[in-house]
Amino acid sequence: MMLWVGMISMSMTFAGLTSAYVVSSSRVDWLTQFKMPYAFAISTVLIFLSSLTFFFAKKYLMAQNIKQTKLFVIITYLTALLFVYFQFKGFGDIISQGYYFTGAESSITTSFLYVLILLHLAHLFAGLIVLTYVYFQLSRNQYQGTNTLGFELAYLFWHFLDILWIYLYLFVLLYR
Repeated sequence: MMLWVGMISMSMTFAGLTSAYVVSSSRVDWLTQFKMPYAFAISTVLIFLSSLTFFFAKKYLMAQNIKQTKLFVIITYLTALLFVYFQFKGFGDIISQGYYFTGAESSITTSFLYVLILLHLAHLFAGLIVLTYVYFQLSRNQYQGTNTLGFELAYLFWHFLDILWIYLYLFVLLYR
């Protein structure tokens, strides 16, 4: 139940931020010609792939194939690290366009991007910790038979994070 409460509160946080994004878009200093870095599109594909690999991990867990489950958890983890890499590459692209988080070269538009992305990354780092825990639990044969609650909670949280990023990316990309 606590996971659901946490995910609902995270959803409310991001709903508030995207609402503020919409309200702020009417400001005269809002960037209308800002080009979203391509690195964020790559990271979106990567996070979708991480959901797919975690799906296969769960499928193998249900088949009691722990070796394959561990392999797909590792692939999920590595895909998530690539996601993080491309997020920071996207930040670099924003900076190369001349926009910073704060200061004279900042923009309200790009500052919102920084906040949305960094807050999502903070939650993703929590997800990486959860994946690490799941991997070590798999190594200790803790997920046997019907005792898979920890794995299933991690699975739910991971898919929530993925859906959240896809929502954020599409929202920022499509809302002009």
